Order: sequence, then structure tokens, then C-alpha cells
Amino acid sequence: MNFISNEMLPLVLACLSGVLMAIQGSLNTALSKVVGLLEATFVVQLTGTVLVVILLFLGNMGKGNLYLWQEAPWYSWLGGIVGVAIIYLVAASIPSVGVANATTAIIVGQVLTAIIIDYVGGFGLERVACSPKQVLGLALLAIGARLLLK
Repeated sequence: MNFISNEMLPLVLACLSGVLMAIQGSLNTALSKVVGLLEATFVVQLTGTVLVVILLFLGNMGKGNLYLWQEAPWYSWLGGIVGVAIIYLVAASIPSVGVANATTAIIVGQVLTAIIIDYVGGFGLERVACSPKQVLGLALLAIGARLLLK
């Protein structure tokens, strides 16, 4: 028996990712209060790397081909750098504005950027037209974010 349809599964996984991002931001902030912001970012990246090594090499879970790494476009290698910036900036913002406000701002920024990337077909992705409903949804999201601010 399927509890989640094949169409809904990616959205459920994305929602779970959002849950984990809020938890991660909180954990990273707690760690940064003890060891420092840049130091916490280092620890987070290091522990993540250890887990990926275990899953990829020891768990034999990878389905791709690392030997093709040179075929990836140059900009695809910036994800790790962006990841460091995300971890640092989230942990830096949460103590000042709280988890809910920081997460709301993150979501507004994500959706705005996602609409732009879809529209221009950024980073080699397929172009996706921007509808008036998306623009309205983004505006309502931003209004909701403003309402959530204390």
C-alpha cells in the first residue's frame, strides 16, 4: 500500500529537507556559541564529509561515477563553497532574529532565487516559465514573512 503517491514523494522529501534545515541551523548555532562561528562551520563540514565518505565508500551507496568529475561544468564545483556560506550565515543570523524569522527569510530568498533560476534556465537547467501565480505566491510569502517578524 502506497501512503504517498509518486508525484507527492519529491515534495514530501523537500519538506523533510526544510525540517532538517531548521534543525541544522539551530544545532549549528548552539555549537557556534561554544566554539565560535567559523569553527562551528568547520566542524559541520568535517562531520558531513565523514558521513559522506562512510556512505559513499564504505556503505557502497553511490550510484554515480566519480571518474567523470572532470566532465562537470566549472560552476558546479561552487556548491561546497556555497554550502560553507549557508552554514555560516544561518548560524550567524539565528541568535539575532530567532529560528522562525531566520528560516522564513531563508525560504523567501530560496523561492525568489529559484524562480529566477527556473526562468533563465540557470546552471544548465531547463527553463521554466514564471507564471503570475508564482509572482503572487512569492508576494504572499513575503507578506507572510513580514507578519511573522516580531
